[in-house]
Amino acid sequence: MAVSNLDMHALFVLGDLRAKLVKQFQSRFVYITEQNAEGIYVAEIDTESALVVDDKPGLKLKVGDHFSASVLPSREGGKLEIKFREIKLTVYGLGDYAFVTTADGQAVLFKEGHSVVTVFAAHQQLQEGLTKTLKAVTAKAAKWRKGELVTFKASE
Repeated sequence: MAVSNLDMHALFVLGDLRAKLVKQFQSRFVYITEQNAEGIYVAEIDTESALVVDDKPGLKLKVGDHFSASVLPSREGGKLEIKFREIKLTVYGLGDYAFVTTADGQAVLFKEGHSVVTVFAAHQQLQEGLTKTLKAVTAKAAKWRKGELVTFKASE
């Protein structure tokens, strides 16, 4: 059986990251994008119709059937597991995420391999230029060249 633990550093860093995600879902409209070499997938979540459950003691966040984030023990001391659609993303710590603020809202970006998942809390529903706006938010931390993710500016 694998030995797994959740050390204090991971608990604070990943727990804080989960808390920032909870804050994102306090906005009425949250946009989640997955961007990779093939293109971009965008989903809009209206938090008035999607049940948002913040399980602080269990270090979990669940948003309807759309999105979940959980701080879990691992061999490395801890991980944040994010599930969205068929995506299962694992963040182990510093360097895998970034925070971006724009005039339209705030975003938390997660990098895994050559994909970036963005959770964007909009000040109001994005009516026009949805994909363009969300690509611009992601571009503040992630740059692609010829379909390859070449740079990712992590916040911490």
